[in-house]
Amino acid sequence: MLITNIKRIIKTGFVNFCRNSIVSISAVFVMIVTLTAILSLILSNVLLESALKQVKNKIDINVYTTVSASPDEIFKLKESLEVLPEVDKVDYVSREQALVNFKERHRDDSLTLQALEELDENPLGAILNIKANEISQYAGIATFLESESVLAEGESKIIEKVNYYNNKIAIDKLNKIINAVENFGFSAAIILVIISIMITFNTIRLTIFISRKEIGVMRLVGANNNFIQGPFLIEGIIYGLVSAILTMIIFYPLLLWTNPFIENMFFLDLLSYFISNSFKIFLILAGIGSFLGLISSIFAIRTYLKV
Repeated sequence: MLITNIKRIIKTGFVNFCRNSIVSISAVFVMIVTLTAILSLILSNVLLESALKQVKNKIDINVYTTVSASPDEIFKLKESLEVLPEVDKVDYVSREQALVNFKERHRDDSLTLQALEELDENPLGAILNIKANEISQYAGIATFLESESVLAEGESKIIEKVNYYNNKIAIDKLNKIINAVENFGFSAAIILVIISIMITFNTIRLTIFISRKEIGVMRLVGANNNFIQGPFLIEGIIYGLVSAILTMIIFYPLLLWTNPFIENMFFLDLLSYFISNSFKIFLILAGIGSFLGLISSIFAIRTYLKV
């Protein structure tokens, strides 16, 4: 009997969805807008994370060592930096490679190159490029370098210059911008989701309002609340599933058209990300859509069930 009632409820839900075609299309359309906003936020967050990652990768601390510093001393300093929890990685640039890089940067400056040729030896020391896990951690690394400017076992200074303080203002501003963007994105996401939920709830409440006479008749003939409510709950879930499918279908050509512009600006193939994660994205949208439809139906029908 229970299985029969469940089958009947599911069938009635599908029948109501197909029978009230205009109302169903309206509800699905509103749900698509809701899921489109949510999917846009998901993809925007992917782009934001990609952009922030690229910016963070361009920020580092350069430690310029003295010409007299030996490779053993420099590598000892490198090892002491690598054990710091704030440090992501440390790259070593030899004196020879530093000279090559310097010449490449000044290849159009003939006077500088000519002056280098007149020197008897390489005037540049080796360089350590330090990348932190987070931009806010560079200050701590710079403080550590100040304490390491003289080797513990000797008085020979091996660090000539640390460029953190030259870039400190830019690093601090970038850190504030990143925090502001992340906070704004989180706040915008919450606001859009709340607005979308309110619109979805009111739309589904309208569909149930249209069926209020049918609900009244079912109550008069003795139908229990579960049997009356069941088809509307199924209908709400159908709204979510259909809307999720249509949202995925709509987004594919949209991303296909905009992806070249996105890739040029953010250096991220968003279309490939969407395709490779399409099943996971669909599950998220279907889950959110079904949940919204289910919850909205429950609250919307309470008035007519008087529970």
